[in-house]
Amino acid sequence: MPVSPDQPLSPHSARDGKKASAKATPSPADRADAQEGDVGDASGVDHDLGGDEPAERPVNTGAAGHDANGPAEWIVADFGRALMLLSRIPWPARLDFQSGLIARSVWCWPLVGVFLAGIAVLPAQALLWLTGNAGLAAVFALLAMVGLTGALHEDGLADCGDGFGGGATRERKLEIMRDSRIGSYGVVALILAFAARFFVLEQAIEQGVFMMVMIVTAMFSRLAMPAMMAILPPARPDGLGRGAGRPGLVPLMVALLFTVIITMLVAGPVLMLGALLAMGLACGVVGLVAYWQIGGQSGDVLGCSQIVAEIFVAISLLSLLAKGLV
Repeated sequence: MPVSPDQPLSPHSARDGKKASAKATPSPADRADAQEGDVGDASGVDHDLGGDEPAERPVNTGAAGHDANGPAEWIVADFGRALMLLSRIPWPARLDFQSGLIARSVWCWPLVGVFLAGIAVLPAQALLWLTGNAGLAAVFALLAMVGLTGALHEDGLADCGDGFGGGATRERKLEIMRDSRIGSYGVVALILAFAARFFVLEQAIEQGVFMMVMIVTAMFSRLAMPAMMAILPPARPDGLGRGAGRPGLVPLMVALLFTVIITMLVAGPVLMLGALLAMGLACGVVGLVAYWQIGGQSGDVLGCSQIVAEIFVAISLLSLLAKGLV
């Protein structure tokens, strides 16, 4: 349904909407209204970057008062907002998801990536210690990350694969991307993406750079999403891609600064530059394809850009290390 830029957003409404529409309203029009990639959580706030449709129920608005209290309060609220938007992890306080607040929170999206990567490496390291098997550890790292994020970005990748590959017109592509069902293009995209991520993580573990690769790819891939929001117009008149708004220059630059500084500390300047170029290439590829196919970005395109950037950045890191350029 259409959403005003000033209307409070519940950023994760789509995937639950798909499930409901599949049970109660099987018509194509209703499936389109139900939307493409949602995850809900126990807090009552929905959040997603793999789908576009805002929720129809009211959202929690308790954070508005926190934002007005001072910088410390809105910094904490922004991190909680970003964490709930990009993962399944609940936040103890009530948060407001109005469009301007979502766009403002992009400054800490890379930090959320670091937080999630730090959790995801724990089961992988445990399996590596128990079995010594790098492949098994890589599988559990991927499993942990998918569990933490609720497969938000994978959902966006699959929807883009189906929509871009199966639709003849822009309108049909957007309709397919909102369908709850997955097609052959989406399945192939997921298989290839998981295979690429598995092999790069396995190699990173074998080379002793697993933690570094996880942290750097998690940051740059989550920097790619606000970059896409800034450079591409929304493809829909409604949905998360439009409702989240375009991030301002200051939040975007703060996100970039955090990413560059942390990468310099854990990987050094050469790998940082390689990762930055790889992320830019990923954004360029996904952005050009998305603009050609549907005329802009949506929640699914943002999720797709995260996966593609993660793969490109990981390849750049391992390539520089393999060539002895570090």
